[in-house]
Amino acid sequence: MRIAIASDHGGFPLKDLVIKVVEGMGHETTDLGTFDTTPVDYPDIAQKAGQMLQSGRADRAIILCGSGVGACIAANKMKGVYAGVCHDTYSAHQGVEHDNMNALCLGARIIGPELAREIVCAYLGAEFSIEERHRRRVAKIIQMETNGL
Repeated sequence: MRIAIASDHGGFPLKDLVIKVVEGMGHETTDLGTFDTTPVDYPDIAQKAGQMLQSGRADRAIILCGSGVGACIAANKMKGVYAGVCHDTYSAHQGVEHDNMNALCLGARIIGPELAREIVCAYLGAEFSIEERHRRRVAKIIQMETNGL
């Protein structure tokens, strides 16, 4: 898979580790920055990752900020971006399997490197369910998005 990775200054401490984990799993990465700890606004980095998903240049995204929350809120404003904050492995794989999550948001001030590694592996190892109930529910979300609700 092609994975877009973006972080603000709060997420920067985990970004290199995440890139190594993703590439170690055999996936292609696109590093969208930031490239140091100079303050940058999380909506800007979420937008860069979201645009990669929208254009089809990335299959999934990982967005890092201090808590994961701001980046998640911003990413979910974009059509076709389905982001979730995950600070545990269950949410990371279940978000993909049941909810078709395509953007994982992590808080570098919340989790450490080993948990980040496990969460990223769970997220990238998951696939959307073929079960009708999950597809029906996701279709309802897409309809809400289409209707501008």
